[in-house]
Amino acid sequence: MVRVVLVHDWLTGMRGGEWVLAEIAALFPKAPIYTLVHRKGSTIPDLERREIKTSWLQAVSFGGKKWRYLLPFMPSAIESFTFPGIDLVISTSHCVAKGVIPPPGAFHLSYIHTPVRYAWDQRGIYLEQVPRPVLPVVQGVLANLRQWDMVSAARVDRLVANSRLVRWRIQHYWNREAEVIPPPVDTEFFTPGGGKNDRLLTVGALVPYKRVEVAIKVARKLGKKIDIIGTGPMQRRLDRLAGPDVQFLGRVSREQLRDAYRSAAALLVPNVEDFGMVTVEALACGTPVAGLEASGTADTVRVGREGELADSPTVEALAAATGRVLGREWDIDQLNRRAQAFSREQFLLRFRFLMDRMGFTLDGR
Repeated sequence: MVRVVLVHDWLTGMRGGEWVLAEIAALFPKAPIYTLVHRKGSTIPDLERREIKTSWLQAVSFGGKKWRYLLPFMPSAIESFTFPGIDLVISTSHCVAKGVIPPPGAFHLSYIHTPVRYAWDQRGIYLEQVPRPVLPVVQGVLANLRQWDMVSAARVDRLVANSRLVRWRIQHYWNREAEVIPPPVDTEFFTPGGGKNDRLLTVGALVPYKRVEVAIKVARKLGKKIDIIGTGPMQRRLDRLAGPDVQFLGRVSREQLRDAYRSAAALLVPNVEDFGMVTVEALACGTPVAGLEASGTADTVRVGREGELADSPTVEALAAATGRVLGREWDIDQLNRRAQAFSREQFLLRFRFLMDRMGFTLDGR
């Protein structure tokens, strides 16, 4: 019987990484989940019922409500976990989870959503938000994190990327190879229905790398109204930028999210996505997408078939791509069929095949 543990960065809400964890966890119902911090009740019941073990950071995270300021301590905290007698460690990582140290003889498989974005490709975006007096300190923290990130990546036995873009980052930053298994999207829940309005839609956390301010400017340039779903630390800044044609919907239920996808004229994705599960959710609901060529969005959106892709991240280029989306009719069935290639069933087939190739059966848990 294979003894398995699961490792995740933090459990403080249900975003793309947590849905991936939930699908993998369902394959190993007896495996405990190790995570840096956990805010109780913040994830789906299937995860909340699991045995969840937190790091020493839990005690200083205010019950899992404040954790981002703990970034300098996360590498040592993730390395503090021990699990003797374990055969297989599966980590799902967009920050430090892949840096866990397995016991001797154990195999470590890591599903990578992205190498730490604060330290690598989006470092500049985050540093722009840092007050000048503390900028040298933050730069030093990120330099140390980059060094640790490269060293810890070398300890992983097998890497899986969630998109072609992330596979490229893994090779570029870590000098490691990875195969691609796209994350699962619940295409049984996200389905077409209802009529369309003429509003644009953007879905994502209100954080710098999501470039929500660009989406607002694109909508303004096109003379369109836009709905924004998500919460985050940039709310006040975006409120000042927004006008009467911008509606912030905040945190919504899954049913409300589905309704928003179904009714939107188009989903606008103005940022570089690692993969972009919201893109697939929108397609599953029959809504075309405008995004960027140099993004995980390009893994799912084929130009002229499911949407349009801008060749640069400027407001002008994104507005032109969005205008092309709005300027034609789209085959809702075609959009939905494309989403089926990234369904939960397809993810589980690919993941089970990977486990078989590694010599691990799922029967023993």
